Amino acid sequence: MARRHDLVGLTVLAMLSVRASHPYELHRFIVDTHKDYVTGLPRSLYHAVERLAKDELIVPAKTDREGRRPERTVYEITEEGRQELATRLRRMLEQPDADRRTLVAAVSLIGALQVPDAKRALRTRTASIEGTISGIEAHRRAMAENGLPEILMLEMECEQALYTAELAWLRSVLDRLDKGALDWSGTVKQSLMEQVLES
Repeated sequence: MARRHDLVGLTVLAMLSVRASHPYELHRFIVDTHKDYVTGLPRSLYHAVERLAKDELIVPAKTDREGRRPERTVYEITEEGRQELATRLRRMLEQPDADRRTLVAAVSLIGALQVPDAKRALRTRTASIEGTISGIEAHRRAMAENGLPEILMLEMECEQALYTAELAWLRSVLDRLDKGALDWSGTVKQSLMEQVLES
């Protein structure tokens, strides 16, 4: 995945916002929870940890050793790291991307945001998607009026269908948030992370 969004680094920040962990624990959690948008494991994970530590978004907290295993450095997120996580995540939720894995990643980590921030980001995205759908519809009408064969418009038809499905889903999530129907603690559930790591 391009560094533009650094999905691996974002995932590390989100996991460390729940609890301090060493890279092996993070690797296990990513695999066990099927965060398939994270590619290139384990190398990409260790590189992300190095970058985040260099940028002082995470810091070593302690070193653990279990039995004869090598020492493992446990990292924790800094306050600057928390702010960076929230900023990146809001941006990814607000701005539609041609690569739909970006949305999948952002939704996977959305619990790291407070509910009001998540709702604002999703409403911004909803407005953007509505504008995109209107633009596609206008373009399709213009092409039809110019007598272009319908088969040449299938690509736009497909794109419009995908955006329409996403828009319906966004509205559904916002409705559930407005009604308080989603179980939301404002962060990724620590109990879930512990349950996965202890299994």
